[in-house]
Amino acid sequence: MIAAADRVTVIVVSFNSGHCIAPLAEGLRDLPRVVVVDNASRDDTAAQVARHLPRARWLALGRNLGFGAANNRGLAEAGTEFVLLLNPDCIVEPGAIAALVASADRFPDAAVVAPQLLDRQGRPDLSYRWRSDRWASRGPGADGPACVGFASGACLLIRSAAMRRIGGFDETFFLYYEDDDLCIRLQQQCGALVFEPAARVRHVSRGSVGGRARLGAEYLRGYHHIQSKFLFQAKHLQRRVTTGRRWRYAAVAALEAALRLLLLDPRRAWRCAGRVAGAWQYRP
Repeated sequence: MIAAADRVTVIVVSFNSGHCIAPLAEGLRDLPRVVVVDNASRDDTAAQVARHLPRARWLALGRNLGFGAANNRGLAEAGTEFVLLLNPDCIVEPGAIAALVASADRFPDAAVVAPQLLDRQGRPDLSYRWRSDRWASRGPGADGPACVGFASGACLLIRSAAMRRIGGFDETFFLYYEDDDLCIRLQQQCGALVFEPAARVRHVSRGSVGGRARLGAEYLRGYHHIQSKFLFQAKHLQRRVTTGRRWRYAAVAALEAALRLLLLDPRRAWRCAGRVAGAWQYRP
């Protein structure tokens, strides 16, 4: 029988993520197939990958193409049965990948198997739910394998054939909501999404971008979040993004930005400023 590690290509998309590579490598160092797709980082990501993941394939992009588009470039390099999409701010616990593959074997109709994500303190995170275009999920987390409608794109084991069938990520989403869109299309066209709590991965949320550009990164997060939200709602919820709606979003975000500055919270203030620009500049 082929070992689980030989059936998986790990794809990591980095952007100024050099500070994440050493802890990330702890769970990946012995894996034979790791592809790091770099979205034109300006820090020491390349040097950190060379030092801590010397066996990894380094794929440097000339400019930042966005999360989904960069993952698609990595998918083109994968020839294994499964791909594991993994954020650089994740730490894979021992045995997690084997548990994901075992779950995929146990549920052959599943297109995706998602692990239990843990927060900074090691507590289970409810990073999965049913589809947001159907109903709001309620209740406690699952204590065993369960079918879900969405799982966070921070870490997903996906059958490569399923990704080829749907054409990978929709590259119209630059950042945010691309995993919502991906889960919907995979479930509609390829099979179930299964949550597997036996596989555990620590996710240091919002920890993937470091360096002196953090405030700029917060601005871009806000900008792309609102742009992708509008795009997702138009694509899957048939909600028109009118001029009035964009202005209302921009006005509320501007008020929040001013309040955050008064509270001496520049990080969230910059994120709100990005939402103002994203709502104002959105074009269908």
